[in-house]
Amino acid sequence: MKESGEQAAAGAAAAESRTAVAALLGGALIWGLIWYPYRILRDGGVDGVAAATASYALAFALGWICWRPRRCRVTPSWTLLWIALAAGTCNLGYVLATLTGEVMRVLLLFYLAPLWTVLLARLLLDERLDAGGALVIGLSLAGAAIMLWQPRLGLPAPQDAADWLGLLAGLAFALFNVLSRRARQLSSESKVLAAFAGVVAMGLLLLLAGAGSWRLPTDTTLWLLLALLGGVLLLTNVIVQFGLARVAANRAIVIMLSELAVAALAAWLLADEALAPREWVGGAIIVAASLSTARRAAALPA
Repeated sequence: MKESGEQAAAGAAAAESRTAVAALLGGALIWGLIWYPYRILRDGGVDGVAAATASYALAFALGWICWRPRRCRVTPSWTLLWIALAAGTCNLGYVLATLTGEVMRVLLLFYLAPLWTVLLARLLLDERLDAGGALVIGLSLAGAAIMLWQPRLGLPAPQDAADWLGLLAGLAFALFNVLSRRARQLSSESKVLAAFAGVVAMGLLLLLAGAGSWRLPTDTTLWLLLALLGGVLLLTNVIVQFGLARVAANRAIVIMLSELAVAALAAWLLADEALAPREWVGGAIIVAASLSTARRAAALPA
């Protein structure tokens, strides 16, 4: 009986592990494709800032409705405010960058996040910079230099606004992750709601400042697409949180890198985009930096 119970428990644990991995793969699939609905909305006359603001407002409303029965109390704090600002910058920057630039180039610059994570963890969490951290910094900088190299200038530099937004979104994503680690006392629900609220607040501020059009869809199909986006954004955050809570951090990083493969295929098929050989080389080095981060996470004590 005891042996049968242990086998049942092992089987349940294995099934939960497979479900968690599937959740992370599903999240990577969605994030690798999420740029395309925003391009459809843009082509339908809806500005990127307005589309992002509306979709995240719907996601916030759905999240509040779903979690309110569980008495999800969001107590205002400076940490939540910074989490909201980091999430707003990250998500708005990502949406706007993929609307105006090459998707894969933006994503690879976004994946410089390990570089910013190492530096921010040193500043905000007082984590010691070891040889592994130095390797991540070196690889990230080398990959970025190759991707951003401007022969005319003779130095690496972002070539347009999309590059700048991709870099800024990656920095904000790293800040969001570091702040989330620092605020372990906060529930994942409160962090997700704060992230959604941050996107909405920053989007409204940009619209008020004239950095976008207030025009909303007039076509019912586009409204349905916006509503679907809101639901997908909430679902993606829920399943990714589920996966991250059950999969080792080093393994999760490697799984989430599949987003790059999804985005590369989608950008080729849906937008007829392809990277130049130099960008592939720089991107491969940036991915190596992310994998190095995974090895560092595996080496850290639990």
